[in-house]
Amino acid sequence: MSARDFDCIVIGAGVQGSFTAYHLAKHGKRALLLEQFVLPHSRGSSHGQTRIIRKAYEQDFYTQMMEECYHLWSQLEKEAGVKLYRQTGLLLMGPEKGRDFQLFKNTMHRNKIPTVTLEHAEFSQHIPQVNRYPGDGAIVDTTAGVLYADRALKAAQDVFRSLGGVIKDGEKVTDIKPGPLVTVTTVSSVYRAKSLAVKINVCYWRERTPGTYSVENRFPCFIHVEVDGVEHHIYGLPSNEYPGLMKVCYHMGSETDPDERDRQTDRSDIEIVSRYIAARFPGLVPVPAVVESCINIVIGAGFSGHGFKFGPIVGKVLGELALGQVSSYDLSPFRIRRFPSHSKSAL
Repeated sequence: MSARDFDCIVIGAGVQGSFTAYHLAKHGKRALLLEQFVLPHSRGSSHGQTRIIRKAYEQDFYTQMMEECYHLWSQLEKEAGVKLYRQTGLLLMGPEKGRDFQLFKNTMHRNKIPTVTLEHAEFSQHIPQVNRYPGDGAIVDTTAGVLYADRALKAAQDVFRSLGGVIKDGEKVTDIKPGPLVTVTTVSSVYRAKSLAVKINVCYWRERTPGTYSVENRFPCFIHVEVDGVEHHIYGLPSNEYPGLMKVCYHMGSETDPDERDRQTDRSDIEIVSRYIAARFPGLVPVPAVVESCINIVIGAGFSGHGFKFGPIVGKVLGELALGQVSSYDLSPFRIRRFPSHSKSAL
């Protein structure tokens, strides 16, 4: 492998990109981390001295993800030999009978997060610096604390380098060309990431009677293993994304040239699913109405607000996706479609 050829290239050396590169290196991959500005800098959203780290959330999936986040932050502390976290606790305060307060409280109780409830009489003894109004509730997430952000970002990058990773800062990306080798051009150089482009034909099959296999009709997702005459399993999701169309796929794709991916030269996987649908799903037309192909570029975006503390997990998940692995976490809470006022094309 030449000095400019890599298994994976990560663009953006903020906390998410740095942890993605870190996890790839831990998997033994030769990884390149590109950053358009000279490090360290304050022109992104990962700079600054501190961030809150907590398990207190309104949603279970955040609280559950934080369990591993704490472990990964602790692991990085040991690897880098630098203190990254200080436990301070987090006070949650608000109208005791209010919806949001109850959501936080219930999520913490359901997930058995260590907490302390402060009654009115004892509140001023423990936290005299804060005025508590009548009707307010107060709960302390005792696991919470402060992350030292700049220090943490540098630690992730230092460990990445120690694992053989390469960081190139001051190199703005000017072009990305997909292909069997993804080619990334910067203002200074050209890099390539080797990968096998595997085209997974994601097919949508029309319902003969609209709604038969819909989410509204409580039709479940499914996985069918050990299908007769088929090497890999077949899975599907109820009609939702495209009204009247159900997603059913074969859990293996055919090799393809990304430049030719829309020409559908190899339809063997589609034919397998078509035969399966004809035999098993009488309410679906066994000819795909929509076929989408996926190639080997993964994009991670968003993260403002919650992002920094989740950096270790986001990096882990992006690394898994880049390696063609199944994500460790259910990503449905983060899908673009959760924004109903915007179409995919608008985003």
